[in-house]
Amino acid sequence: MLRNLPNNYSRDNLLHMLDRNGFKDLYDFVYLPFDFGRNANLGYAFVNLVSPVDVARFWRVFQGYSKWTLPTSKVCQVSWSGPHQGFEAHVARYRNSPVMHRSVPDEFKPVIFKDGVRQEFPPATRRLKPPGRFAGR
Repeated sequence: MLRNLPNNYSRDNLLHMLDRNGFKDLYDFVYLPFDFGRNANLGYAFVNLVSPVDVARFWRVFQGYSKWTLPTSKVCQVSWSGPHQGFEAHVARYRNSPVMHRSVPDEFKPVIFKDGVRQEFPPATRRLKPPGRFAGR
């Protein structure tokens, strides 16, 4: 989990940051939660690495990271995600989440990858309600 991210960072900014720093094709789940009321991300993101072998390097690269592509004084912190750890747990957590509702723009949704190629998120197993801001769509 990455914390203390710039609130104006987009999911694309985050993916480019991961790739630029040597993690291209090494993650399979990324989610940057967004506050639709404030029109800003929440300042943290979930990133699941494919192999535990890459965790120590990920921690070294991003703990204290401040080479953002947007102006900010924030300094990144890395932590374990709880209670959800691993690809399956993250997918299970979000597949039935309101953020996956069809009314939510794609850029605000979690994404999954296989060998660096974006994959279709597994469909919900129940009817999804839209998040509050999108309830009328």
